[in-house]
Amino acid sequence: MAAESVPANDHAAAKAAAMGRYRWVIVSLLLAAMVINYVDRQTIGFLKGDLSKQFGWSEGDYADIIFWFQAAYAVSYLVFGRVVDRIGARFGFGLAFLIWQLAHMSNAFARSMGGFIGARIALGIGEGGAFPGGIKAMAEWFPKSERAFATGVFNAGTNIGAIVTPLIIPAIVLAWGWQAAFIVTGLGGLLWLPIWLLIYRTPRQTKALSAAELAHIESDPPDPVEKIAWLPLLRKRETWAYAAGKFLIDPIWWMFLFWLPDFMQKRHGLDLKTFGPPIVVIYLVSDVGSVVGGWASSRLIKRGWSLNAARKATMLGCALLATPVAFAAMADNLWLAVAIIGLATAAHQGFSANLYALPGDVFPRAAVGSVAGIGGMVGAIGGMAMSKYAGFVLDKLGTYTPIFVVAASAYLLALAAIQLLTPRMEPVKL
Repeated sequence: MAAESVPANDHAAAKAAAMGRYRWVIVSLLLAAMVINYVDRQTIGFLKGDLSKQFGWSEGDYADIIFWFQAAYAVSYLVFGRVVDRIGARFGFGLAFLIWQLAHMSNAFARSMGGFIGARIALGIGEGGAFPGGIKAMAEWFPKSERAFATGVFNAGTNIGAIVTPLIIPAIVLAWGWQAAFIVTGLGGLLWLPIWLLIYRTPRQTKALSAAELAHIESDPPDPVEKIAWLPLLRKRETWAYAAGKFLIDPIWWMFLFWLPDFMQKRHGLDLKTFGPPIVVIYLVSDVGSVVGGWASSRLIKRGWSLNAARKATMLGCALLATPVAFAAMADNLWLAVAIIGLATAAHQGFSANLYALPGDVFPRAAVGSVAGIGGMVGAIGGMAMSKYAGFVLDKLGTYTPIFVVAASAYLLALAAIQLLTPRMEPVKL
């Protein structure tokens, strides 16, 4: 009797089961850290109305607080990119996490503009290490064929954090006051750190990893060099392609993060008790965009598309989906505005998942953190400009329309810059 044929899907499932999935434990840890990161980062946005009344902030004052956070974030992103390349993702990410968690709690003790700016500068220093550390970990634990998807999954933690924030911050504030919002979330988040230090190692240092999974992780060609100086990276167009993309799209995400509660309050009359559900919906949709955007390009690569075509086709689709946000402020219906903004934030996250993969796609692993740091610094500088622009527009015009028009065009401009600087994504020789 002839042996029964086994479907290809069953073969793939059996192979995956034999290989193991320990690498996804690492993604889960990073996802959890990004949830905490975004709760910490976004808390002040939800308290903007109350704090503005208590401390007499103008739109420009609030913009200045965000500006100095982004300035510190910009410098730290660059520095931590180098740090994680030198000391590794385990201790580099852990150090960044400790700094930002303590800084987050210090907001509770601020009583002046200077106090809040100081606390936000410290927060920016710590949070600047999150993505360089995370991208470094992705480069260590995933081959290129899976990297964008894995990055999309851990980056989805930013959306979950943005979902969690409006669910917990109003309840904490209404029960114990605004200071407790920083203290309670800060102390709870610190529980993550010992788990990370206990579990994270490089693949070759991880005893629980099977030989098959290690071989899968190391299936890309080996890197030709170990130590890379700054100057060769700054000379490469691929570095500036990544940086240009970050400069153009990061400010849009910052804008959503720090001004969306204010938009809901001013345009649709919501407050601390009521703007939670619409914002939760927006970031739930964003989560889908983050995972689908990373999955889409990884799927195209597995179907035979080149890395260059798969990444850029996915980014083009995301860029087009973001364009309707130009009309978000014109929508009189709250849920129509939520749908338009949710589509844009999902498109942002899908675009970002592929952009974050770029350093690992074309640079040796030893340079990934440094390139990510350069791009993150440039992106934060763009965010600083957006903060000043948003504060100016809202003070002078009192409308979000010009801000959303900028958001609608940013992704197509970013893809054009990436294409101009890197017509073909190929391994960089250093």
